[in-house]
Amino acid sequence: MSDDVPLPSFVHEGLDPVPEPKSTIAEVSDAVKATVNRVSGAIEAGRKPGMPLSVLSNIAREAPLGSLLIAFLLGIAVARRR
Repeated sequence: MSDDVPLPSFVHEGLDPVPEPKSTIAEVSDAVKATVNRVSGAIEAGRKPGMPLSVLSNIAREAPLGSLLIAFLLGIAVARRR
């Protein structure tokens, strides 16, 4: 029997191991996922009753041709400004 006690590794001493660097693709993927989550959250908030997206969807549901005409005219107005 040996009196030598094995030394604990650095993790057991409270030191964290060096994190592995993320690849560029993984970082971009995480950024895209975070952006999608923020945008979808904003869309969901806008769809609540009384919010602008809710009002627009109700108008489009009640008068689809009128909404199409307004969207067309707005498109022409924006295109002429450029």
